[in-house]
Amino acid sequence: MPMFPLQTVLVPGGYMPLQIFEPRYLDMVRDCVRDDSGFGVCLIMEGAETGQAQGHACVGTVARVRDWNTLENGLLGVTTQGFERFTIHATRMRDNGLMVADVQWRPEANGVAVPDEYQLLSEIVARFMDKLEANYPGFERGWLQDASWVGYRLTELLPIRNLERQGLLELDDPLERLQRLLEMLPRFQ
Repeated sequence: MPMFPLQTVLVPGGYMPLQIFEPRYLDMVRDCVRDDSGFGVCLIMEGAETGQAQGHACVGTVARVRDWNTLENGLLGVTTQGFERFTIHATRMRDNGLMVADVQWRPEANGVAVPDEYQLLSEIVARFMDKLEANYPGFERGWLQDASWVGYRLTELLPIRNLERQGLLELDDPLERLQRLLEMLPRFQ
């Protein structure tokens, strides 16, 4: 899978705007649009987004291109959406500098209801959605009772450090993710 290491974390269901200017990533986006495929986004742990990242997280999310246009600054603007999570097992560099990874898909526990003790988290996401619903095409209020969806939205929207966001992405149990998020809430009062 082609990889795009970034200094941010993409979660399933989340949207991420990108500005593409490096030839290797322009080619990658072109190929993904043409083939209706995705690319991997993983957090840069050391290094920068331009050039070669020195170290990256081993868990990431597949991004699919949802929209693209040429920006006023001449760069390619791309809106991506996060889908499946994966674990990176091996990486290699192509001649053009694009990192490619062998990945294994991580399990998702879809359809787990938000238990009563985490309803506050669902209510917080509902308040976010009152303002941000237009940013989530197809949003349905029923999703506010899906533990995975609520956990990923808070992971994406709360003002937490990227390493915390990464730790939440790596959790396979949506209820454990909700518990960790609940424990973080006092910081935001």
